Amino acid sequence: MTQTSQGLFEAIRSIARFIRTSNKVIVLTGAGFSTPSGIPDFRSEGSGLWTRFLPMEVASLSIFRHNPEKFFDWLRPLASHMDNANPNIAHYALTRLEKAGFIQAIVTQNIDGLHTRAGSQNVYEVHGTFNTLTCTGCYHQYKSAEFLDDFINSGKIPHCNDCSRILKPDVILFEEQLPIRIWQKAEAASRECDLMIVAGTSLEVMPSAGLPVKAVDNKARLVIINNTPTYIDVRADIVLYENVADVIPVIADEVLKE
Repeated sequence: MTQTSQGLFEAIRSIARFIRTSNKVIVLTGAGFSTPSGIPDFRSEGSGLWTRFLPMEVASLSIFRHNPEKFFDWLRPLASHMDNANPNIAHYALTRLEKAGFIQAIVTQNIDGLHTRAGSQNVYEVHGTFNTLTCTGCYHQYKSAEFLDDFINSGKIPHCNDCSRILKPDVILFEEQLPIRIWQKAEAASRECDLMIVAGTSLEVMPSAGLPVKAVDNKARLVIINNTPTYIDVRADIVLYENVADVIPVIADEVLKE
């Protein structure tokens, strides 16, 4: 821990006070929010996906189009992690705060669907979702669960039941644009909030990494909870270098206590 126990407790109390006294709170989450659920992140030294793979060589639109076997070979272990994962206590803590009316939206860079599985309702998945697949030929959309077992167990690449073309997971690959309607909602929420909590993201991928700037430029408070520093720490009201699973449930308890 980077702070004394007393210092951490005071910071948590301050964050809880921010949440209780704000009118519109949004939370921006990244891969660090799902690592406690067993899903690897992208940049942690040794375990991060991009420390072992070059993203443009395995997770780009070009690779998917011209060498889909290489793309699906890379995706297969990650798909297994996501299939086995369950929401962790930080996911459920945000759900509790949303249901109590303290959080108005969650903007997530994660594709695992764990926020919605935990019960959160207003979730903007700006990098897409692995929960569905879309045919590259006829554009029919399928639930991933229909093909997941065969893909994980035998590596069978999913194909459309109607036209037999390859199905693309509805995740945003490198070289792809973000889903415009979802992105516009995320931008609007960032501009309109009076408190943004950044949790479990190093803020290294644009344009999502720019959302906190939109918030603070419009006079919102900014709280950052992440294991490592981010570029915008200097503009934050509170920064905690902590694991989200250790801190966010405690914050929720503090907000919701009578």
